[in-house]
Amino acid sequence: MKKKILIVDDDPRNIFALKLTLKSEGFDVISASMAHEAIELMKQNLDISVVLMDMMMPEMDGYEALKIISETQGISNIPVIAVTAQAMTGDREKCLEAGAKDYVTKPINVEILLKAIQNIS
Repeated sequence: MKKKILIVDDDPRNIFALKLTLKSEGFDVISASMAHEAIELMKQNLDISVVLMDMMMPEMDGYEALKIISETQGISNIPVIAVTAQAMTGDREKCLEAGAKDYVTKPINVEILLKAIQNIS
C-alpha cells in the first residue's frame, strides 16, 4: 500500500515541487495551503502516514497547528515533520518540543526528507 503524505504549505510553488518529487517516489500526496484546512484533511483521511508542515504560515502557524493536532483525538498519532526556511539555532529543538517528529529545512534536500519519512513512518 502506498504511503499517503499531506503537504501543508502556504506557497503553491513549494507544494507543486514537493508533490512532483514525492509522487515520483511512489507516494500518494494530498495538500493544504492553510493549517486549519490541513487539520480537517487529517480528520477526513486517517490513512495519512506523514504530514510535512511548513512552520511559517499566515493565520495559524505550524506551532499552533502542532498543538491542535497533538490535542485532537484520532489524529494526534499522525507524525508531523516540521519544514522551515527559518534555519536558526534552536529551531530544530523548538519544532521537536512543539510535537514534530523530525525537522527539515528549505530548500529541501530530497534525500534528507525521504530518510526522515522512512524513519518515522
